[in-house]
Amino acid sequence: MSRRRQAVRRPVVPDAKFNHVLVARLVNTVMVCGKKSVAQRIVYGAFDQITVKNPASNPLEILQKAVDNAKPRIETKPRRVGGATYQVPLEVPSDRQAALALRWLVDFADKRKGVPMQQALAAEILEAYQGQGNAIRKRDEVHKMAQANKAFAHFRW
Repeated sequence: MSRRRQAVRRPVVPDAKFNHVLVARLVNTVMVCGKKSVAQRIVYGAFDQITVKNPASNPLEILQKAVDNAKPRIETKPRRVGGATYQVPLEVPSDRQAALALRWLVDFADKRKGVPMQQALAAEILEAYQGQGNAIRKRDEVHKMAQANKAFAHFRW
């Protein structure tokens, strides 16, 4: 870990189309090799497909609910105590919760082979919105791991 000063967190600029910070963070998570216009096309295309599948609801609300469903509340971090490494359960800061949820949604959408990324991302967001899917399963695994290692909670500092 660096002994220099802590890095200053820059605020995320809301995206141009929806003027929403969460959408901008999703675009940044989808983005590969700095190709932001490609990432925007993928995310906005996924929103169009969500609107086609659920015409009565707003895709921003669906994304917000999906991210809220996929957010982990607690996670484990390895702590080295006296030569042994323990998985210590810790509460997750809200910024990291959203980052993990978005990363899981994008990663599991990317793993759907044979499907365009727009369709895969839309399907993953809709599944998380309904409380099922791979991102929700991943969140449950993280919670289960933290629950199993609750005995080591006193190593938290």
